[in-house]
Amino acid sequence: MSNTEKLRVDKYLWSIRVFKTRSQAAEACDGGKVKLNGNNVKAAKPVAIGDNFEIRTEGRKWLIQVTGLLANRVAYSEAVKYYVDNTPEEDKTAPKAIAAVFHTGKRQSKIGRPTKKDRRSIEGFMEGEGEED
Repeated sequence: MSNTEKLRVDKYLWSIRVFKTRSQAAEACDGGKVKLNGNNVKAAKPVAIGDNFEIRTEGRKWLIQVTGLLANRVAYSEAVKYYVDNTPEEDKTAPKAIAAVFHTGKRQSKIGRPTKKDRRSIEGFMEGEGEED
């Protein structure tokens, strides 16, 4: 890509595979989850080599420095050549399995209130004890 062309932040973050879709990258910019040199950034802001981004995604936090401009999405092995990941190790290894349980809509076994099915089975069990006398 030539230096005269401008590359949007959302397109850059999508092309280096931080976000799965460009619309997700734009929503993150609009939602304040992407910061350029410590300030919130809009999706249409042009990217320059040497910019430092702080990005918060569902999975982790990223601290990256732009080393090259990439307009089209390429394989991950190629995309990593266009930025330097300065994220501390503790942010890279943040617990991911905990959040997945809460997004399924199902409750964990033996935690919280019994479901309607559980309550009916408990009531049936309790009624069955009194009849044996």
